Amino acid sequence: MGNLDDDGANFDGSYGNSNGTPISNGHIPNHTTFVQHDEKEKQREGKKQLNNVKVSEEQLLRLKELKFSAPAYTEIRTRSGGLNFKNTEEGNYHPDNGHWEEEEEEERCGQKSDKFKPSQADGVLSAEQEHYQKTSFEDVPLHTACLTYLGFYLLMILGYINQLLFVPKVATEKGREGYVTLYDAFESFYSRYVYRRVRDCWNRPICSVPGDELILKDRVTDDYGWSFRFTGTETRCLNLGSYNYLGFASATGRCADESEQRAREKGLAYCSSRCELGNTQLHLDLERLTARYCGVEDAIVFGMGFATNALNLPSLLGPNCLVVSDEKNHASIILGLRLSGATTRVFRHNSMRDLESVLRNGVCYGNPKDGGRPFKKIMILVEGIFSMEGSIVRLPEIIALKKKYKAYLYLDEAHSVGSMGPNGRGVVDYFKADPKDVDILMGTFTKSFGSAGGYIAGSKKLIDFLRTNSHAHCYAGSISPPIVQQIYTSMSIIMGEDGTDTGRNKIQQLARNTRYFRRRLAQIGVITYGHEDSPVVPMLVYLFSKIGAVIRTLTTRHIAVVGAGFPATPIMEGRIRFCLSAAHTKEQLDYALEVIDDVSENLGLKYSRKPRDPNPIEY
Repeated sequence: MGNLDDDGANFDGSYGNSNGTPISNGHIPNHTTFVQHDEKEKQREGKKQLNNVKVSEEQLLRLKELKFSAPAYTEIRTRSGGLNFKNTEEGNYHPDNGHWEEEEEEERCGQKSDKFKPSQADGVLSAEQEHYQKTSFEDVPLHTACLTYLGFYLLMILGYINQLLFVPKVATEKGREGYVTLYDAFESFYSRYVYRRVRDCWNRPICSVPGDELILKDRVTDDYGWSFRFTGTETRCLNLGSYNYLGFASATGRCADESEQRAREKGLAYCSSRCELGNTQLHLDLERLTARYCGVEDAIVFGMGFATNALNLPSLLGPNCLVVSDEKNHASIILGLRLSGATTRVFRHNSMRDLESVLRNGVCYGNPKDGGRPFKKIMILVEGIFSMEGSIVRLPEIIALKKKYKAYLYLDEAHSVGSMGPNGRGVVDYFKADPKDVDILMGTFTKSFGSAGGYIAGSKKLIDFLRTNSHAHCYAGSISPPIVQQIYTSMSIIMGEDGTDTGRNKIQQLARNTRYFRRRLAQIGVITYGHEDSPVVPMLVYLFSKIGAVIRTLTTRHIAVVGAGFPATPIMEGRIRFCLSAAHTKEQLDYALEVIDDVSENLGLKYSRKPRDPNPIEY
């Protein structure tokens, strides 16, 4: 599917109808406002209108050219199984009924004009249409799909043969007769005979700060991945794998200096939970700052991002609750839901129709485990940026559904806080939504803030409840002093409370790097997933063997990246995940893109069938 508004033009000013009444940009006036004339009169009236507007055909073409060079108008295809557009060539789209409704068009210069199609630039593009125009997705080519399945099952077959013929080089327990198996048989097999073949591409140790560059400790294997030994050498690489979105993970600068000073003054740990002897003024100041940053009444902080989800969801949910969860949600969310005992129903990724269908059924049919009685509460659980997909949640539409069905909304902003929005305050800021429309705002300090831990923000009543009932607050150790200081300093810089523009500059630099990198990858011809403004950029390589080949080849060219394959992704969707940072320069990105282009050519990764922009991409 191409763009939804191929023929629109973005006018800088308003234009008038035959009565001189101004018409807002992009809106077609009602036909009753025009005086009815014969064909010749219409032609003369159309010429007058064109003269009044003073826009020549050449200027219109130029305006179109400029408009469609923007990233928002890249050609995309929607996911199969997701929200499908039908009859999208013309007219106005109505999300309620899923089709375009025809509108009467006016004639200009005696000829039927092209249908004026809605666009965000004209201020009439719906949130649904804007999302799909800004989100990249392509179906896998058929021959690639066949090779991917064939290659994966060939690995499995070779693994079973290997298991039969050779004794695995793993420790075995003695005297366990009569005991049930402690480990899952398939997981053990997969780890030993499939994952082991590319094990050198994961769990790679580093010995530096994960800034724009990092240093890998070199290691080799002499037994085909069963074990590794260090060579004593190191390799400096361009870092395209860490979540250092705003570049605060640095050994120098204000954050590092103040954290070091705090460690000298307060030590490295409090050795107690917040409910005992681990609560200090530092933690209270950080919580107040976090609440201001999120635009809500109060906040509570925790020492681990994963535990923020896994240990707080059971405090908020119970067996008689319904959770409607996106199918691409993080493992920490899934674990928290399992611990809670709540009824969980999954909806297709970012599909508002499927979400509404699940909500409607939950309200209408109630809890089947309780004889169809209504659920005690219903909660929608989504992420801001989905870490494996690079996609962004459709927040305005979810808020509308949340209000319609009186459900709670839990938003995990682990990857989006700091990296999204003009003020770096996540997808709520990006969509200019009211933070109070989100009942529970969750985020982590491990990414944009270059630190560790997580937070939950919301109403004071919610936070007071968590301070009493959260396992992560009552039993886990409190955040150490230097970690608290790193978070406080970086957040103050983002908010501009340090009196400088450093935070805003970092946010703008990350946005610029993200747009440039994604557009250049599209120009190269590889398939990427995700939203154009997401700093998480998955590049599809599909075949399991190609994940290892790409990572190894890029490492030899001094680029460190992260690969993801089954079971972290579907078998069909092996990928390389790039994570961009405000610390990256254009020169670094250009070098990486040049190498990626070369590697993609040699390994056959240019699967994209979209037309490529031949023009240079501006930074």
